[in-house]
Amino acid sequence: MSSRTSLISQPITIRRAVARDAKRLTRLVRGSGAYEGKYAAAVAGYRVGPDYIEAHRVFVAVGADEHGGRVLGFYSLVLAPPELDLLFVADEVQGRGIGRLLVAHMQSEARAAGIDRLKVVSHLPAEDFYHRVGAVRTGTVFANPPAVPWDRPEFEFRIPSG
Repeated sequence: MSSRTSLISQPITIRRAVARDAKRLTRLVRGSGAYEGKYAAAVAGYRVGPDYIEAHRVFVAVGADEHGGRVLGFYSLVLAPPELDLLFVADEVQGRGIGRLLVAHMQSEARAAGIDRLKVVSHLPAEDFYHRVGAVRTGTVFANPPAVPWDRPEFEFRIPSG
């Protein structure tokens, strides 16, 4: 099995994001390889601020290292209306199960909040990932220039009761 597809070897903790995570989460979004080239403008000025973290259920995947924990990825669950708003995994650890771990955690959080289905508007390069983790394509969100000048696939996660 290649290192790209193997599970990460270090222990991973998923914890609730706090205000001091905001800059690291913003860097993760802006530095995402999925938003290079024609997609770069979509995240160039994007900011995950302390106010966003306070308003939504934002969780980070942290890997143990010599610095006390490195943010490997994060997601944001919006409760009303139910939506997976953000999901990012650091480029250098993609393909190692972190995204799948975050999705499983998100589904558990959604279930605990009484949500039985939620939507996600996918970035085009992430479409295959959402298929692989069980989301069902439900439609297309059409371009909204200048913010997002391309159509995006819309998915739904169906959250089985526990």
